[in-house]
Amino acid sequence: MAVLRQEAGPEEVGLDAGALERLDRHFARRVDEGRLPGFLVAVARGGRVAHLTAYGARDVAAGLPVESDTLWRIYSMTKPVTSVGALILIEEGRLSLDDPVGRHLPAFAEPRVYESGSGDRVRTRPASGPLLVRHLMTHTAGLTFAFYQAHPVDALYRAAGLESSVLPGSDLAGTTEVYASLPLQFDPGTQWNYSVASNVLGRIIEVVSGQPLDAYLTERIFRPLGMTDAGFEVSDEQAVRLAELYGEPDDGGIQPIPGLPLRGRPRFLSGSGGMVASAHDMHRFMELLRRRGELDGTRLLAPETVDLMTRNHLPGGADLRAFGSRPAHDEPGNEGVGFGLGVSVVIDPSRTQAPSGLGSYGWSGVATTTFWVDPGRDLTVQFYTQVRPRSSHTVFRDLKRLAHEAVAR
Repeated sequence: MAVLRQEAGPEEVGLDAGALERLDRHFARRVDEGRLPGFLVAVARGGRVAHLTAYGARDVAAGLPVESDTLWRIYSMTKPVTSVGALILIEEGRLSLDDPVGRHLPAFAEPRVYESGSGDRVRTRPASGPLLVRHLMTHTAGLTFAFYQAHPVDALYRAAGLESSVLPGSDLAGTTEVYASLPLQFDPGTQWNYSVASNVLGRIIEVVSGQPLDAYLTERIFRPLGMTDAGFEVSDEQAVRLAELYGEPDDGGIQPIPGLPLRGRPRFLSGSGGMVASAHDMHRFMELLRRRGELDGTRLLAPETVDLMTRNHLPGGADLRAFGSRPAHDEPGNEGVGFGLGVSVVIDPSRTQAPSGLGSYGWSGVATTTFWVDPGRDLTVQFYTQVRPRSSHTVFRDLKRLAHEAVAR
């Protein structure tokens, strides 16, 4: 087990200690008011951790504190990791961004697109072109999530038993077959819709590598980078460090809710949201990206590949908010933010809701976890708690504002 530690004083790396104290006080108030169980925040500059705070409880009822080695369900922060796994195969020539998905998963060979109707009366047509690997990585595939309530195809996902993105009792292979049986919302590559695409990408990794997704990511990413706690399950020894998951009841506050089934290897290995990790693990992953594919003498990706990953790939160079009012699209924080190969990318800081550096990239998880890398400021930030909110909140926006106020030079 490796533990994240502070390596420098804030002033040594050009950060304002007073501003970082304001950041801590802001989120400590949320804990003290019962809106968060606890949190961990880490800020690094030039790869050196210069601010690390753990506050509150990882398990409120048991009175267990958040510590620097606490384990977190990172949910959608899994997606960038899955993308790096695919990019490794692309560099090896075993996969291409322009490979039709149907080349590796035949059920996707002839995708159909929603045209009209609902339920049993849905009309579809052949897609105008093939569904490509790059469409999965950029969420321009036309896939969706069952929990959206905005499109007839969302309802088809629910009717197919995909409420939680997995067919009950099935594995990754079986679930992706069900995805393939349903129509796309739009022609591949023409719009953006946050979706189950990273699960399909994870299945492609399995087929191309000949390994289960967890084994592949352990061999090719976790072990080489020293991400000692990262994975899709927790052992008995690790379980005592796993934070409890909370939700927000209607009457306010927080209460425990069921989380990912992490005890024992899950049948469904979700490249979209199945990982658990520590702050140390994600610091190592962020450093790989910040250093453009290399860490401590281990190179996983070429610099040009990381540059490609962290560049906006949305149609017409648009931002996320340009694609309608579906969930995850029309958030104010999406203005001025594009999307790369598994990460969001700031393309216009003047339009973002919170201070952001041009080219900053990262992603967040549904349990209120987030990370980003700001190349212009040589800054990395990560934040963890374990609350699935009922609606959008200001945690990420406040974090960005307060973190950027701490950059003194």
